[in-house]
Amino acid sequence: MADSSPPRLDGDDRRILGTLLRYERESLARKVDGVDEWDARRALVPSGTSLLWLVRHMAWVESWWVEVRFAGRGAVVADDEVGPDDTVTAALDAYRSGWSRVDSVIEGADLDDVCRDPGSGPPPTLRWVLAHLLQETARHAGHADILREQIDGLTGR
Repeated sequence: MADSSPPRLDGDDRRILGTLLRYERESLARKVDGVDEWDARRALVPSGTSLLWLVRHMAWVESWWVEVRFAGRGAVVADDEVGPDDTVTAALDAYRSGWSRVDSVIEGADLDDVCRDPGSGPPPTLRWVLAHLLQETARHAGHADILREQIDGLTGR
């Protein structure tokens, strides 16, 4: 697994948040690439977290926050549960295909626009949603790095 340093760039919030989110997405995907189906399903920590679940979870999280909560659309990704027929390839394909849908919503909105479905409390802005997705993706990419190291010793961003 190749190591890839995070990009350093100048620009407005949209450019910085978008670039870092794309970097973290790719980082998570790289950690799962090349892992066989059995290892991808292995829960090597007491929480039951697996590489396959992490990818499915992040596909669901992005869809939930941007497509459902922010844009007010129906859910594209139903949940993050790993079923018996789920595969690494299908999970990565679903995760990656969601990026274009999510990015399309983001590109068509202002960062100060608020979620159509705010849940409880004050409605978060798109800026907050992007910061949250960046944090969530980076956190889970770190989890994936630990799991991958346990599986085959490979590490890297």
